Amino acid sequence: MINRFKYFTVLTLMGFFALTSCSNDDWEPLNPPQGNNGEEPVAFEYTWAATADSLQESLQNNYLGFNGTYVQDNAGSSRFNYWPNAHVLHVLVDAYHRTGEDIYKQRALSLLRGIEIENGGDYNNVFNDDMLWLGNASMRAYNATNEEEYKEVAEYLWEIIKMSWSDDVFGGGITWKQDTPFQKNAVSNGPAAVLAMRLYEVDNDQDDLEWAKKIYEWQKNNLVDPQTGLVWDNISLQDGEVVTNTDWVFTYNVGTWIGAGLKLYNATGETQYLNDAVKTAKSTMNSPRLTTNGVLRDEGQGDGGLFKGILVRYFTQLIMEPDISESDRQDFIDFLEYNAKTFYDNGLSRPGMFASPNWAQAPGNTTDLTTQLSGMMLIEAAALLKEEGYIE
Repeated sequence: MINRFKYFTVLTLMGFFALTSCSNDDWEPLNPPQGNNGEEPVAFEYTWAATADSLQESLQNNYLGFNGTYVQDNAGSSRFNYWPNAHVLHVLVDAYHRTGEDIYKQRALSLLRGIEIENGGDYNNVFNDDMLWLGNASMRAYNATNEEEYKEVAEYLWEIIKMSWSDDVFGGGITWKQDTPFQKNAVSNGPAAVLAMRLYEVDNDQDDLEWAKKIYEWQKNNLVDPQTGLVWDNISLQDGEVVTNTDWVFTYNVGTWIGAGLKLYNATGETQYLNDAVKTAKSTMNSPRLTTNGVLRDEGQGDGGLFKGILVRYFTQLIMEPDISESDRQDFIDFLEYNAKTFYDNGLSRPGMFASPNWAQAPGNTTDLTTQLSGMMLIEAAALLKEEGYIE
């Protein structure tokens, strides 16, 4: 089990002065310590909600592109990428839940419609995982706003995705892409089980529950290490041989596996689902394949920049699950809070409010949208946990 992290930042006698152009500044100086008369200095206050506001503003100022969608980086790119935009929808829903401000509802709906436009007039995409990210974000937006358009998009995508399941190749599983029948990935199955459950939670359609169960069972049998609960990336046919890629273990795949187990546990009450999620979370905290000195590892920019944020989203849900043990909950809280404080102190540049792919180091000159979103998800998670009383 990971050691409890004790991580406090203390103000110097000079204090810290604000250095940000964002209107929702989170770096204002606090009251100075009490001096040198033996009294304890004032502990630094982490302003998670204000920081989340500043990051949301930075997203609008630096990444907003055409038709309500968001561009690839903050260095002048105008390129649209489907799957990061699906996760922008997630962080807009996060902000709406946290603030209740209608501007986030407006941005979210504009983004949903813009994705269709920028994707050539259709939500269909050869990458099943891209559509799964959008389907899941759309269901969260539907639950938050009751806007039927989101649910219609999710249902449309789900019907397309299910066509990529095949029993006769590897005994089941959903393919990575619509045109890769002999490659099936964790990223096209974990999120599929989650999406099936999101739909089941709304419509109580038993077929969706059965889909979630069979996807989960297939992934567990083929892409999950039975000893650790860590998730292998894919299984494929190479030169006539079935090969499981156990070398690739990524944060986002363990995240969606945790999320799928949680949702199935809440729907069925079957404890094995919860046990699976807890085992995977414990291994994640301790695995050198996923962490460095207690911080989720640097997986680069590009696609990898978004991986940690996806894990954080589902890891946070596990923290708030009432039925886990209090000792496990505290370990999970300590781990996530340490990551959030490390990022806040070291991995977030000011005044621009840009995220680093390495949460323990300052970012470079360019921050990809993917990398920025992971930082936003981490801070939104910390704000939520503080609001719910899990962290101070």
